[in-house]
Amino acid sequence: MIVTKRHSLRIAAVGALSAASVAMAGTAAMAATPAAPTASVAQKAAATTAGITAKPSVNSVKAWQQFRVTGKTTGLKAGSKVTLQQKQRGKWVTLPASAPVTRTGTYSLGVKLGLKGKNDLRMVSGHTASSVFNVTVR
Repeated sequence: MIVTKRHSLRIAAVGALSAASVAMAGTAAMAATPAAPTASVAQKAAATTAGITAKPSVNSVKAWQQFRVTGKTTGLKAGSKVTLQQKQRGKWVTLPASAPVTRTGTYSLGVKLGLKGKNDLRMVSGHTASSVFNVTVR
């Protein structure tokens, strides 16, 4: 069968109309029945399944010396970004250091810090954060 441009446009139009009718039917059905409380429970369960672990390659470095932070994620899509945060004056500050999550759920990030002393760090992605880890800069 030869598919022409006109035929492709017809198929796309029919598909769009059927998707719109299904969406309208679904919203009408939802309006007629009250929302089940299990939907919010399922959303909370999905949100709690996401997790991030983080481990620095060293516990102490010289200022501006590079080290690595590696870890594993659960519940995050491959390609999503994990970003490094540092606690400064009691607030979490997002640093310009991020890495993509691989298809196996791992990540590896090269980091250089200049703020001397004990640095509280964590990795975040959206609302998911790793536990706090420390790196001392000498």
